[in-house]
Amino acid sequence: MTAPQHALRLAKAAAVAAEDKIAEKVMAIDVSDQLPLTDVFVLASATNERQVGAIVDEVEDRLRELGRKPIRREGEREGRWVLIDFGDIIVHVQHEEEREYYALERLWKDCPEIDLDAVEAPERLHRPGDHDGAEA
Repeated sequence: MTAPQHALRLAKAAAVAAEDKIAEKVMAIDVSDQLPLTDVFVLASATNERQVGAIVDEVEDRLRELGRKPIRREGEREGRWVLIDFGDIIVHVQHEEEREYYALERLWKDCPEIDLDAVEAPERLHRPGDHDGAEA
């Protein structure tokens, strides 16, 4: 895996936030070798549109507490697949039917899955270039 530690920890925070809102099939994929724009995809499923919205809101709130704001958010109107771009990671929250149909994990099968259980959750996230001496 080549995704940087700060991206892994950000992905862990997003995954925990999604799981706190009862997201299903939460996983992360290291796409850093394939995409120059981001390091990690976090995927999460929901059983209905309301739950998709609740998961998205929780992920944004949790990452905002860590000092990260989304660069963009797409798909909110339909509520079946919302993409939240945080730069280092992109979070895809999908209705279970979209998750099955688009099968992002199959599309990116050449990229390694990240063992989120092995990633330490961040207390405070630091980006490269931070100089306060603390570690992410």
